[in-house]
Amino acid sequence: MRTPLVAALSLVAGLALAAPNAPAPVEADAQAAKPLALRNIMRELGGNMQVITDGISRGDWALVEQAAGRVADHPQSPVSERLRIMSFVGTNAGKFKAYDGETHSAAEAVAKGARARDGETTILAFQKLQTGCFNCHREFRKPFVEHFYGAR
Repeated sequence: MRTPLVAALSLVAGLALAAPNAPAPVEADAQAAKPLALRNIMRELGGNMQVITDGISRGDWALVEQAAGRVADHPQSPVSERLRIMSFVGTNAGKFKAYDGETHSAAEAVAKGARARDGETTILAFQKLQTGCFNCHREFRKPFVEHFYGAR
């Protein structure tokens, strides 16, 4: 015969074992399915990088300067999203932030070179900007996409 204590413990154990298979709360699903603001920020940055490339190829230094300024001063994700991202990157948060700082500095250097109408300086700064983007994407893009969007 089962005592009330044994029955209660059995019930608690059964619920604990079943919990991992329970569906996630709707809010968590909605948050996971909603694209990060970072995704749109990255798309805008990519568009501005293309504008810089086009401007350099045509010698349109005013266009290069404007687009580089938009890269340097790109919008930030909302605070709640930044907290989610920093939680995800964990001990690599400093490295992730450093890439953003490199992007800002290199884009400012592109703008400065373009303002001076110095093609060589502009191109060298743009190379540094592209290399920083590449390095960050190489390290963080795949894990971000897998974590925040699943196998997409």
